Amino acid sequence: MDLCEPKEIKALLGRYGFRFSKQMGQNFLIQSWVPRQTAAASGAGPGVGVLEIGPGIGPLTAQLADLGAQVAAVELDKTLLPILAETLAGRENVEIVPGDILKTDIPALCREKFPGLPVVACANLPYHITTPVITALLQSGCFGQITVMIQREVARRICARPGTAEYGAFTLLCQYYADSEILYDVPPSCFLPAPKVTSSVIRMKVRGRPPVPVAEEGLFFRVVRGAFGQRRKTLLNVLYALLDKAVDKQTLAEVLLACNLTEGVRGERLSFAEFAQLNGKLHDLACIKSCREI
Repeated sequence: MDLCEPKEIKALLGRYGFRFSKQMGQNFLIQSWVPRQTAAASGAGPGVGVLEIGPGIGPLTAQLADLGAQVAAVELDKTLLPILAETLAGRENVEIVPGDILKTDIPALCREKFPGLPVVACANLPYHITTPVITALLQSGCFGQITVMIQREVARRICARPGTAEYGAFTLLCQYYADSEILYDVPPSCFLPAPKVTSSVIRMKVRGRPPVPVAEEGLFFRVVRGAFGQRRKTLLNVLYALLDKAVDKQTLAEVLLACNLTEGVRGERLSFAEFAQLNGKLHDLACIKSCREI
């Protein structure tokens, strides 16, 4: 069976009375080059575990399995389970795991399904859960590489440069954990039904540590979220509010100056390295202030 042939897909779905769910963001691939190239870029192969999310009717799952990887695919839609049992029949290296990936203990699942194996993640992600799923995958610490198809707009946000409209807190979170690149775009015509937006396949090579040392992770992300949550405010005013006015503006201005930043700079202009440097200065300032209070 050709899992990307529209006529065969419609016949398959008709036999099981399947109906597409807009709520689940279901759009099935009808161009075989997409799952083939995505699987080839994923790092899947013999001796590798692959976590897939939302296999649909299984075109990407089949490609990953045929590369020799051990595949566990998490599927939320129970009506797809009997369909997947048919389309993936005979592939002993595939297991379909019913469940919601956002409610799944990812490290525990990987330990159970891939004991002793290096693990990668590969998926065609539903648009409405892209950000929380990527965040969960990155923060799980389980994967050497994450290769996913997502909305092009989100892919551009992940790979954005400082000062651009796409650059934001999610960009920096992804940079903290991974080195990311957009591999190729996938037009709406490659799906059934066709979505209204273009997709992109992005590969994220997970780092062992941030690209620049970060003194305190919690403070780093508080500053980042504050800076992008109030884009119109200067970073000086953001920091003043963020620190509950416990540090006067003159001191904060001196901190910015020590980082070669002006008082009027906005957070969207700072690179990861500049945020990390600022984080270090603020961390040192907090330590000094704490010592003085003791």
